[in-house]
Amino acid sequence: MLDKGDFKEFVQSLIIAGILAFFIISFVAQSFIVDGQSMYPTLHDGERLFVNKFIYRFRPPERFEIIVFTPNGLPDSKFIKRVIGLPGETVFIKDGITYIDGQPLKEDFLIEKMRDDFGPYLVGEDEVFVMGDNRNNSEDSRRSYVGNVKYNSITGKAFWVYWPLNMMRLINDN
Repeated sequence: MLDKGDFKEFVQSLIIAGILAFFIISFVAQSFIVDGQSMYPTLHDGERLFVNKFIYRFRPPERFEIIVFTPNGLPDSKFIKRVIGLPGETVFIKDGITYIDGQPLKEDFLIEKMRDDFGPYLVGEDEVFVMGDNRNNSEDSRRSYVGNVKYNSITGKAFWVYWPLNMMRLINDN
């Protein structure tokens, strides 16, 4: 049986845990579930991962990092994609090859050749161009309702798959 002192200590512990959880989820890291096949083979449908929410307070996103963001035309959604184009760069796709400022991009993480051509498309200031690793099955910056991703719509950088346990790993950005 709990006495008054034990009950008070229990309630204080719950309040502190709640405040810490709120702080961590708001500013440090957050959990997300991969929904769909757009990032296959890097990420799999149903995997759970953690996103670093504070890294982009100190530096901008870098090419090939995997980010979680809110797409322009879908404000109630979160997407996970790979950063391909950076501010001021021109992105285009021709014959299944992605070009940045006219130079072919080496993308060893792709499992098949892209079917459609795209661009050229200029990436604006304070935004990135993103695509899924499963390019033929990805809603990404090539679609007008997603478009370029503005820095202020980025939730964070995906860094660790923690579920299922047999697939636990750090996320490789290249």
